[in-house]
Amino acid sequence: MRRPSRRRGSSLPEDCLFCRLYQEGDHVREADGFVAIKDINPRADVHLLVIPERHVPSFREIGEFEPDEAKRMLDFVADTAKVAGLDEYRLMIFCGAAAGQTVFHLHWHVLGGTFTGLPA
Repeated sequence: MRRPSRRRGSSLPEDCLFCRLYQEGDHVREADGFVAIKDINPRADVHLLVIPERHVPSFREIGEFEPDEAKRMLDFVADTAKVAGLDEYRLMIFCGAAAGQTVFHLHWHVLGGTFTGLPA
């Protein structure tokens, strides 16, 4: 069953982990349409996930974002790294199961400090 989103009349799948975390998670940062949370399986000293409210399965669907919304998302990702105290960091997006994506809701990994491996 899908419930109406608070934005643009889209629907959010009830079974999407990141849709739930967007709405109810322990956010370290929030902005209109985006949140950042700590990864539950960190692969670096700092490992945050940036999750947009808009549910799209992967980066392939980035075109569904309006240009201003996509820019705000990129700004939020960069600002999240800065607020976390990271001057140098790694950004990762997995696009598809064969590439290692396990949650099919677009999200960005922000990693900094000492790395312990790739995110799963």
